[in-house]
Amino acid sequence: MKSAHSVQNRYAQPRLLLTAISLAVLTLANQAAAQTASDDANMTRIEVTGSSIKRVASEASLPVSTIKAEDLVKQGMTTLADVMMALPQSASLAPSNAGSGTNINLRGLGVNRTLVLLNGRRLANEAIADGYANLDVIPISAIARIEILRDGASSIYGSDAIGGVVNFITKTSSEGASITAQAVQPEKKGGGDEQRLSATWGKGNLERDGWSFYATIDAHQRTRLAQSDRAYLSSADQLTALGRAPTLGTGGNATPANFTTPTNKTAQNPYGTKGCLAPYSITGQKNTCVLDNNEYGTALYANQQVTFYARGAKKISDDHIVTVDYSRGEEFILGTKNPTNAVNVNGVAAILPSTSKWYPGGSGGVPAVAGLNNAPLTLTWAVADLGLATTKDVQLNQRLAISDEGVIAGWDYKAGLVIGVSQRDNYYYSGYVKGQGLLDGLKNGKLNPFGLQDADGKAYLATISVDGAKNRTSKSTFTGVDVTASRALMDLQGGSLALALGADFHRDTTEDTKLPIGGEVTYANASPAHGEGARNVAALFAEVNAPVTKTLELNGAVRADKFSDFGTTVNPKLSFRWEPSKTLMFRGSANTGFRAPTLFDRYGYRLPGATTTTAAKWDDPVLCPGGTPGVAGTGTALPGLVASTVCNTTLPKQTGSNASLVPEKSKGYTLGVVMEPVKNAMVSFDYWNIKMTNMLANLPEQVYFLDPVKYASYFVRNADGTINYINNTTMNLGGQRAAGVDVSGSYTFPKTPYGEFKVALDGTYLTQFDNQLYDGSPFASNIGQFGLASNGTTSSFPIITYRWKHTLKLNWATGNWNTQLTQNYNSKYTDQNLVAKPYWRNINSYKVWNFTTTYNGFKNIQLTGGITNLFNVPPPATNSSLYTYGYLSSAASPIGRAYNVRATYNF
Repeated sequence: MKSAHSVQNRYAQPRLLLTAISLAVLTLANQAAAQTASDDANMTRIEVTGSSIKRVASEASLPVSTIKAEDLVKQGMTTLADVMMALPQSASLAPSNAGSGTNINLRGLGVNRTLVLLNGRRLANEAIADGYANLDVIPISAIARIEILRDGASSIYGSDAIGGVVNFITKTSSEGASITAQAVQPEKKGGGDEQRLSATWGKGNLERDGWSFYATIDAHQRTRLAQSDRAYLSSADQLTALGRAPTLGTGGNATPANFTTPTNKTAQNPYGTKGCLAPYSITGQKNTCVLDNNEYGTALYANQQVTFYARGAKKISDDHIVTVDYSRGEEFILGTKNPTNAVNVNGVAAILPSTSKWYPGGSGGVPAVAGLNNAPLTLTWAVADLGLATTKDVQLNQRLAISDEGVIAGWDYKAGLVIGVSQRDNYYYSGYVKGQGLLDGLKNGKLNPFGLQDADGKAYLATISVDGAKNRTSKSTFTGVDVTASRALMDLQGGSLALALGADFHRDTTEDTKLPIGGEVTYANASPAHGEGARNVAALFAEVNAPVTKTLELNGAVRADKFSDFGTTVNPKLSFRWEPSKTLMFRGSANTGFRAPTLFDRYGYRLPGATTTTAAKWDDPVLCPGGTPGVAGTGTALPGLVASTVCNTTLPKQTGSNASLVPEKSKGYTLGVVMEPVKNAMVSFDYWNIKMTNMLANLPEQVYFLDPVKYASYFVRNADGTINYINNTTMNLGGQRAAGVDVSGSYTFPKTPYGEFKVALDGTYLTQFDNQLYDGSPFASNIGQFGLASNGTTSSFPIITYRWKHTLKLNWATGNWNTQLTQNYNSKYTDQNLVAKPYWRNINSYKVWNFTTTYNGFKNIQLTGGITNLFNVPPPATNSSLYTYGYLSSAASPIGRAYNVRATYNF
């Protein structure tokens, strides 16, 4: 028998990690510091994210946050997921059960509205949704810095960047070799431990030798953290206190199975009065059995990444350089769900005939149940023998970029070619079988639905297993060429009037196929389907930068995009920078944006029926009426219906494309001030405001059930009144309005005999985050609560937007020591509260302190050690029906206190 823990470390073997051990490597921290120094020494004018005109970095008129590679070391981070989860401007999701990996969601506006770049150019998007990049495929060991343009709708990179731009900039060169190993070990036993190895080797110096080359490989893995590893988060007592007692269920899929008869639709169980079968089930209502979610739940999914990056540059002349870089990132996620259920196949239910030896009172030893009279039993059965139903989601992203830059006739120019391919395959890893095979095994007496299988039953399950079979394959591509040229036109009072002109052309394609085997594995509820689409986009853009006086600089840019399927759109952007004194600077910008539906949203598959089930359990508002709207388990099944099929259960849902979608548009502006109130101090405040119309999104599930009369047309029903599916495809909703203030501050204390002390704060305060479900409907605030926005193709979960979120850093450096204390803070919010009113609650603020110290006193060796979640703060509990493990996974980590060690050796 496969236990619920059998998949915890089964695939997370060091096979791919061992590939990295044999390679040479360079430390992230040392290389990033050296690279930054090299950039500062050799280039007085650099291109800052958000502009095509080279200038001194401190002259930025747009709000850009920079995270250097050494900052990642100081904070003990192992992946880019750590970076994005801590970023105050982001409402990101870490690697999830969906398999889509880490995404970044600036401003909480949705992952599709944040543009991710690698060295200023796009990657191929995650293959299924084709609307955003998976950050896990970007090689963290190659990163020199990350620049976050917090102003949206870029006229330079694309008007679809409504939420902002994140530009991952790699090191330009590296000499020598080094190896780095890193491990994270939770204090509490169980899973969730991490290991990371990275290696780099490089040779050549562009200035000295006229060429350079380096390559780096990085491997990371995390084991599965089972819900039972942190049982205190989701114990029966904890869930009961939240209003979601696990024993409230009745008659659902379990081992031993519950059953009904043709004349008695009230669920029964031969072991209901005997305590069911621990640890697989617990006793539910009316002497039925329900699954013990604490046994099967997963708090964090097993995840592994291997990334490779190589870069070579050749100096053709003093002002002409050709660069070629190649990146390859591969990731897998093991996604788990409750054990396989014996569900209907082509309308035929799971039936146990009286001829089976496992019939209650028969020769198999199952206790007799009074009043059955050999009637066939309709079962609700979860096959405990199969263990967790586990899928393996594998992503492979590759990108080749060729860049030519230099100076011709006084023009700074650059031209590039990018070819990107993203592939994603999904496999049945373990615990999945053919649905018809289960029904046949019940009929012929091979399978025992009331307990664990005997030898014959186990052998039969093996014959209907689909473990290892691929069930879905997807591919997206990005091919683009671009050219930009800039030069000074004339002298103004404050400097040179500069002009930049550019053009780019790119082609996106997507293809997604759900394979026929999905139709046989009925528990996965994935019908065979195929969708594909392509789009060409041609763009022209121009930028003018005018230093009108020594204190006032104006910048204007405009971009015209021609979409092969949506025509032409023109979007301008204006910005200014005014510095009345050396200690005071004002800046601001205004822009418009345009985002076409993703290829998947517009051209992907659209099947006539259900394609999945709801993420949470709900009451069918027609067949289980009388309850509190949106609160599952409060309705009553109509006479003659099986309560477990219409009350407090998952319901069929249709997702997929929508050919009638139209683009969404936006308007935004920023206004900020940067001050140096005292020496060695900096404070900035940037107000931002974004408004969208025709917002492209999925409705969060609770919307349908909070007002089922208004959304009755979205419940598509069969002739007998049961739900065929709930329409949850991507739609053009109403508008969205978001605004807030980004706050940054830093202070370096005067030097002391005890070392140098620094303090820095980076935070965001929301003043508005309103959603409109349809054009003309009232706006509803989403601040500090579960709102009406969702992550769309990534997740149907509603986004939580905090009133205030910050990162506070306290740093001390002396000699060979550098120590940092970091606080990540989310303000309090209102729980979803789709439970009985006595259980309504607010969730307190979440404050986690991390401690890291680095020592460089040994020759060729750097050592780093630290403690994550120093004070062992538990994640805040939630009564949301979407989080059955009791905590909000998108807001906090369930790991608790963990120890982080890192060692680097330079050859």
